[in-house]
Amino acid sequence: MPQNKRFLTILCLVVSLIFLVSISTISAENLTITKESSNEILVINTERPVTFDLKIKNSGPDANFELYNILGFTMEPNKIFIETGETKKVELKLEPLGTIKERGFYTISYYIKRSDTEQEQHSLTFKIVELKDVFTIGSGYLDPESTAVEVFIKNTANVDFGIIHAEFDSQFFNFERDFDLGPYETETFDISVDSESLRGMLAGFYSISAKIKAGNEIADVDGTMRFIEKNIVTTTDNEFGFLVNTQVIEKSNEGNVVQETETIVKKNVIPRLFTSFSPEPDTVERRGGTVFYTWVREVKPGEVLQIKVKTNWLFPFIIILFLAIIVVMTKKYTRTDLMLRKRVSFVRTKGGEFALKVTVFVSSKKYLERINVTDRLPPLVEVHERFGGEQPSKIDKKNKKIEWAFEKLEAGERRTLSYIIYSKVGILGRFALPSATAIYEKEGIIHEAESNRAFFVTEQKAQKEDEE
Repeated sequence: MPQNKRFLTILCLVVSLIFLVSISTISAENLTITKESSNEILVINTERPVTFDLKIKNSGPDANFELYNILGFTMEPNKIFIETGETKKVELKLEPLGTIKERGFYTISYYIKRSDTEQEQHSLTFKIVELKDVFTIGSGYLDPESTAVEVFIKNTANVDFGIIHAEFDSQFFNFERDFDLGPYETETFDISVDSESLRGMLAGFYSISAKIKAGNEIADVDGTMRFIEKNIVTTTDNEFGFLVNTQVIEKSNEGNVVQETETIVKKNVIPRLFTSFSPEPDTVERRGGTVFYTWVREVKPGEVLQIKVKTNWLFPFIIILFLAIIVVMTKKYTRTDLMLRKRVSFVRTKGGEFALKVTVFVSSKKYLERINVTDRLPPLVEVHERFGGEQPSKIDKKNKKIEWAFEKLEAGERRTLSYIIYSKVGILGRFALPSATAIYEKEGIIHEAESNRAFFVTEQKAQKEDEE
C-alpha cells in the first residue's frame, strides 16, 4: 500500500507539471505582439519617456492583461483589456524611476500577465543617450557684406521634446529662444549681424555653441559656421608739398581674405637720389632713365597698407654722401683677399616647421692658407644633420657654431658652404642671421674677413629673402 500511494503521488506531480506547461504554451500561442515603431531613444533626465508602438492580438478568450517589469521602469499603460480575436494598438511608454547609468543600446525584459498563474516574458530594445548627443547646430554661409545669417538646430532623434530653451553664442552673434522641437524637426532663426563686427575677421570656419535645456537636463552643443571669402581692396593716392613732395598711397582690405597687393612708383634718375620710402620697396628696377619701385605686400582683413614716398630737394648733399659710401665700400672690397657672401632662402618641410637654407659663398682673390670659416646660429633654431656642399669640420651645438677648415685656397677658387636651420616655434617678422667670419693666413700674416648680414622677412602666407 505505501508503494501504491507513492506511485499515485508521483503520477499527480507529473500530470500537474504537464498541465502547467500546456497552459503556458497555449498562453504564448494565444497572444501575438508586434512592434511597429523603430529607432526608440531614451534621453536621460529630460522627463520624456521612451515610447513603443505595439500591436497585441488576443487569440484566446477575453481577458485583462497586466504589464510590468522588475528593472526599475514605470510602464504606461500597465493594464489593458483585449477581447477574443481583437488586435489592439498600444502606445507603451517606459521611464526609469531613478538615475540610470547605462548608455547605448539597452534591452529590458517585461511581463504580460493574463491571470494569477499565466504570464509571458517579452523584451524591448532602445538606445539610451545624453541630451548633447541628440542635437545638431550650425548656420548658413556668412557673407561679409550681409546683415543677417540663418542659424539652425536639428533634433536627430525620434523624441518629442516639446518646448525647449536654447542660448546660442559665437563671435558674430549671441541670442536665446524658446521653441517647440518635435522628432527629427529642424528650427531655423534669421539673426542680424553687425557689419562692423565682421571687419578684420578672416574667412574660414568659426565655432557656434548652444546651451540647450529640455526638462531638467542642460547640454552644451557645438557646431560650425563658414565665413565665406570676399575680396575687397580699395586704393587711395594723395600727393602734397612742393619743396618736400610727399605721396601717400593707401590700400585698405575691406574683405575677409588676406590679399596680396602690388604698388609701383616711378621716379626719374635725378629725383630718385633725394627720395625716401616708408616702408622700403621690395624691388627696384631701372629702365633707361626711369626707376621703378615695387611693393608686394599682404594686407590682412581690416588692415590698411600705407606707403609714403618723400622727395626732399633741400638736401642735395645726399648725393655726395652716397658717392662717399660707394668709394669707401669699393676700397674695402679691393683690399679684401677673401670674400664671404651669405644668402638665406625659405625651405618647405613636410611637418610645417619653420626652416631656412643658409648658403655662404667663399671666394679667394689670391693664394691663401689655413682658412677657418665660422658661422653662428641665431637663437630658437637648430641645425639639420645633413649638409650641402663642403662638410663642416666642427659643429658646436651648445654654443651654436659651425666651422669649416681649408688648408689652402688658390687664387680665384670658390667654395660653397650650405646648411639648413629649423625651428618648431613659428617665427613672424624680420629674422636676422649673424655675419659669417673667416680667419686666414696670407704670406705668413693673419687676416680676418666678414660676410654680409642676412635677413629673412616672414609673414602669414609669404616669405622673402633680404640681404645687407
